[in-house]
Amino acid sequence: MSHAELPLEAVPNFSEGRDQRVIDAIGDAIARHARLLDIHSDADHNRSVFTLVGDDEEIVDALLAGIACARDLIDLRGHEGVHPRIGAADVVPVVPIVPDDMERARAAALRLAARVGDELELPVFLYAEVGGGRGPAFFRRGDLGARVEAGELTPDFGPASLHESAGGVIVGARRPLIAFNVNLAGGASVEVARQIAVVVRERGGGFRGVRALGLDLPRAGKAQVSMNVEDWEASALHDIVAAIEREAIARGVEVEESELVGLMPAGAAAAAAGSALRIAGFDASRLLELRLLG
Repeated sequence: MSHAELPLEAVPNFSEGRDQRVIDAIGDAIARHARLLDIHSDADHNRSVFTLVGDDEEIVDALLAGIACARDLIDLRGHEGVHPRIGAADVVPVVPIVPDDMERARAAALRLAARVGDELELPVFLYAEVGGGRGPAFFRRGDLGARVEAGELTPDFGPASLHESAGGVIVGARRPLIAFNVNLAGGASVEVARQIAVVVRERGGGFRGVRALGLDLPRAGKAQVSMNVEDWEASALHDIVAAIEREAIARGVEVEESELVGLMPAGAAAAAAGSALRIAGFDASRLLELRLLG
């Protein structure tokens, strides 16, 4: 399969993880235009992550439909959840499956951003490859509405102020990342999860490309280290989990389980399998199905 034939991926995050009616409606809207591969919903985060693939136009049309549905059905004024957010359709990345397709992803993200601003009348903020490298955390810091009203930030597309009930949308293009959570065993405090998050994230001197938060999951009765692994080739998942286990044990708690949000690159799974099985030099090229598709 040549690169020209590969689809683009998108992984939009919507601020609803409890109302199945709303989650299904967003999924139906997306699936009318592109191939929907996965939906991951979490009640404590009150968030759902959708994974879809399609050609350049299908991706834009599917995301526009999903964002329109979220705008109409999700009201942030009554929203509660442990995950930070700025909008009903919170962060909407377009992702190239191979690095050479990043320009296609950038172009699709910019077309989507313009249409969301013009057709849906939602303020759009650009991030990552089309936003000067800024990450979602930049927009979630403090009171975004106040920052916009004060002129500190100006939406790149759409109205000059946040939507009353749906907030704003962060749109961008980025490399594939792995959204990965590690839950600590019952009884571990959120403070322990926060301490571990500081140790493993890049900003604290930990793993390259790792963004991490310590969160309390009251419905699940657990504390969680919630991560985005933005450079899985530089920071292997099995090394990150091993470090979290060491830090947890040092604080008198244990790791209960790990959780994958959405899908992950085969190379990352191969690296973890090679480490667990102690196979020297094991990588994605040794996976039968991927060799057959290559």
